[in-house]
Amino acid sequence: MDFGKVPESTLNDVNFQLPPDGARNQAILTNAGSAHPFNAYIGCAKWGRKEWVGLLYPPKTKEASFLDEYAKHFNSIELNAIFYGLPKPEQIESWVAKVSKNSDFKFCPKFTRSISHIKRLKNADEETDRFLNTINLFGKHLGPTFLQLSDNFGPTNFSILRNYLESLPTDLEVFVELRHESWFTDAGTRQELFDMLQKLNKGAVITDASGRRDCVHMELTIPKTFIRFVGNGLHPTDYSRIDEWIQRLATWKKQGLQDLHFYLHQHDEKDTPILADYFIKKFNEVCGLSLVRPHFVSVQSSIF
Repeated sequence: MDFGKVPESTLNDVNFQLPPDGARNQAILTNAGSAHPFNAYIGCAKWGRKEWVGLLYPPKTKEASFLDEYAKHFNSIELNAIFYGLPKPEQIESWVAKVSKNSDFKFCPKFTRSISHIKRLKNADEETDRFLNTINLFGKHLGPTFLQLSDNFGPTNFSILRNYLESLPTDLEVFVELRHESWFTDAGTRQELFDMLQKLNKGAVITDASGRRDCVHMELTIPKTFIRFVGNGLHPTDYSRIDEWIQRLATWKKQGLQDLHFYLHQHDEKDTPILADYFIKKFNEVCGLSLVRPHFVSVQSSIF
């Protein structure tokens, strides 16, 4: 994931401090009440990484078994692959079978680019129907979906975005990722955007990337959150950033956060499981949880 990438030599100059919470956050979390149990889903963006053989996957693991192994370590996956094209039903049935031993495992599919980037949400009924029919095959393993819009999809498309979200099934859990700077830098547009998402019961993806601090908007529109964290190859700032995220998430949890989806990315994904392990370890310590940590092939594979 190259979004928001900056030269490594400039990382120490980036202000990584998380902004204050959005004005609506506490009310949304408090009003959610405590009846809903807290659920945490932490994972990566893909399972098909050959570099993880000998680190996370046993030596000589074949690619066909990567998902089987991944599901032993994580309870969710940010399913970016669907963005490029819908898999056949038998492919999804195979994926579901591979994670069946982990009954809580969730796939979080990304809307296809035919909807978001080619049709740009206009006249996309057929493509949307195909997407919805396909992801329904995940059954109980379907997590929230996320709709990523292109960098040039700006606030002039507000009514298009609203109309599209209104056309979706009300019970479809959707988080929206916006990348055009004006959604966040213009106060009026920002207010209107998050008001609309709250009214429609849709979430807002928070993307934490080094070079795009505007996307770390810290706005909750529902009592759940979907965070895409982009690290920098185990640079020291990766760990201090995660430490701050954990403190903020601990506060949100106390206030009533229901579901956390936290997905770790790096520009080079080879060390992502190590960063994920650090997150889970620290989150368990701060929040008194017992989330399962990745089990590395050798003790030396994890420095934590």
